[in-house]
This record gives sequence, structure tokens and C-alpha cells, in this order.
Amino acid sequence: MFQGTTIVAVKKGNQMAIAGDGQVTFGQNTIMKNNAVKIRRLYEGQVLAGFAGAVADAFTLFGKFEEKLKESGGNLTRAVVEIAREWRTDRVLRKLEALLIVADKEQMYIVSGTGEIIEPDDGITAIGSGGTYALAAARALHRFTDMEAREIALEAMKIAAEICIFTNDHIRVEVLE
Repeated sequence: MFQGTTIVAVKKGNQMAIAGDGQVTFGQNTIMKNNAVKIRRLYEGQVLAGFAGAVADAFTLFGKFEEKLKESGGNLTRAVVEIAREWRTDRVLRKLEALLIVADKEQMYIVSGTGEIIEPDDGITAIGSGGTYALAAARALHRFTDMEAREIALEAMKIAAEICIFTNDHIRVEVLE
């Protein structure tokens, strides 16, 4: 598990939202930064991505993933398969310590350096130290409220920040509609 971040993705109706907190933790007991940006838009704003793990590693992966998106003409599934394959087999990349959530308007995936590609069944997923808290909150809000994806992602992150010491309430949300 990666400490120091939480990322949650929610699809509901015509919205796809990814939210992330801003805390960067060094070791087990030091907060180095409160307002880091761990989510971004890629491929001309058509794809959202968020990371948990080492910041430098994540920036490397964002760059590599965007290359794969360009090579695949924006085909998210093909780009995910290619980045997972390269991440797993490349001698340098396989040492990177991060997880990614990537999403377009229709689908989302978790991608890991071990080659794992996970597409959630219910259009909700989360990673990072507060990921299980955000995931549980997002599922409950999705099932039992009329909130939109943006609101669900934001509120799930707020709940995770109340529980997880490695997650703060400096939350950024990006949405595709």
C-alpha cells in the first residue's frame, strides 16, 4: 500500500470524476506538502489520471502513459495494456513505485507496475492509503443519494481525510462530461 495519498474515481450518469488529496508524506511521520496536485488531464483533456506512490515515479508514468495514448489514437484500453506491459517488462520502469487510476468518459482502470489492470465492476475505484475509506464512502453515496459523480468523489475524499492520517482535505476534482 502506498502512503501519503488518496485518489478516488466515480462514474455516474454522464460524468466521470477523479478526486485526489494534496498531502505528500515523507516517511511515517512527516508531512512535506499539503497542496500537491496528484490528478491531471491528459491527451488534450480527454483522459483523467491520478497517482498514488512516489511523485517522481508518477510523473514518469504520466509521461509514458500519455505517449501510449498518442500512439493508440486515444484508445484508453489499448494505452492501458501497453503501459502495463512496458511497466512490467522494462528494467527501469518496473522499479517505479506508484499506482495509477486512468479514465475517459466511459471507462476507468487501475494500473500497477506488476502488470495488473483492474476495471471496476461498479464504476467506482480508489487507490492509496485512504483508498478503502474513499471507496466505501463513494459506494454508499452512489447507491443511496442523487449526487453527481463530482459531488460523490469530493465527499468521499472528505470522509477519507477524516479517517486516514495520510490523507488531507486539500482536494482537487477533475470531471469529464
